[in-house]
Amino acid sequence: MPHTVTRYTLPNGLLVLLQEIHTAPLVSHWMWYRVGSRDEAPGMTGASHWVEHMQFKGTPRYPAGLLDRLISRQGGYWNASTFLDWTVYFATMPSDSIDLVLDLEADRMVASQFDTADFEAERTVIISERQGSENEPLFLLGEAVQAAAFQSHPYRHEVIGSLEDLQHIQRDDLYSHYRTYYRPDNAVLSIAGDFDTALMLERLHQLYDPIPVGGPPPRLAQPDPPLDQPQEVIVEGPGETTYLELAYRGPAAEHPDFWPMTVLDSLLSGASSPSLFGGGISNKTSRLYRALVEKEVAVGVSGDLLATFDPFIYSLGIVLPPDGNTEPALAAVDAEIARLQDSLPGNDEVQRALKQARALFAYSSESISHQASWMGFAELVSGYDWFATYLDRLAQVTPQDVQRVAREYLLPEQRILGLYLPTGEESELDD
Repeated sequence: MPHTVTRYTLPNGLLVLLQEIHTAPLVSHWMWYRVGSRDEAPGMTGASHWVEHMQFKGTPRYPAGLLDRLISRQGGYWNASTFLDWTVYFATMPSDSIDLVLDLEADRMVASQFDTADFEAERTVIISERQGSENEPLFLLGEAVQAAAFQSHPYRHEVIGSLEDLQHIQRDDLYSHYRTYYRPDNAVLSIAGDFDTALMLERLHQLYDPIPVGGPPPRLAQPDPPLDQPQEVIVEGPGETTYLELAYRGPAAEHPDFWPMTVLDSLLSGASSPSLFGGGISNKTSRLYRALVEKEVAVGVSGDLLATFDPFIYSLGIVLPPDGNTEPALAAVDAEIARLQDSLPGNDEVQRALKQARALFAYSSESISHQASWMGFAELVSGYDWFATYLDRLAQVTPQDVQRVAREYLLPEQRILGLYLPTGEESELDD
């Protein structure tokens, strides 16, 4: 069971989630901002990820090189990540050194410099990152499928942004993005570990109370109409392997259907983590593994159901054998989906799928760092209770619920079929 969580909102709107865990002399600190590719208009795609890079370029008080030295000297670890709905900065430190992270994170909420030379250097870095991703078949296929899945919602854009936008975004535009979204009332701070809650709150007041409220930032996301006809996208690129991706619109994290879809995912393809920070467990008992991999019509199969603020996609990924024949694999997937829609799954099978989903959740929330991560992540996509009641809500899923969501979400007329065809050429990275 989760430890007791203290929930507190500072006068300027910063939401703080604190969880004392005294099993080890460590503290894990996660600063979440409600900004990601969901908040980027055409012309500014990739801005949130670029701001993340700039946050490591230092402030007047904490120059860039000094930050790394100070944290590594104390035996700490820090990093960051940007996704559809959020950007997060995380650090895990010995408990007697956590004040360093508390101070620098409050400082760079308002004082990151965005030096022009640093900005242009990061443009080169991020464009190189983007071009490197373009040598990865699954990136190319996923980008094409994602674009086809949405007409106008910003979820249609990759988090890293388009090459054209990365080439043309200007320093002042990026700084404006930072100032618009990096404000205390648009942030969630989740901290878990070996600390005293009262003392931590006192320190957070000292650091953050001087930062003024910024006001609600603009939101661009508008619901997309339902898909009303099947779509097919074909991508060609380097490599030797053929890939299939089948994508359907999925429910948002806070929608009641998210829980039966989680069990459906586990039953069909093996449990997948709803966050980016989970691991994986064997999917050899799943229906699609047995129908595809064991029968040698595919080399691998996986599913992906992410917890997002707005409805995103549920996808099935299939690695095809060397002959690249898509028809047997696609027929097998269609047959398994139809079987689930037509015949109620057995209670024993649903319980096994539930057990796997629960196990994956347990693996991804056992450490101090994971506890801090889950607190903030859940708050952003729905609310802390989403995490606290996760297992209870999974346990309420019935075979009838699984069949119902299969009938409602996995419809052939609402599917995007993505196919990656290898050219047989080596990627540029292999040269």
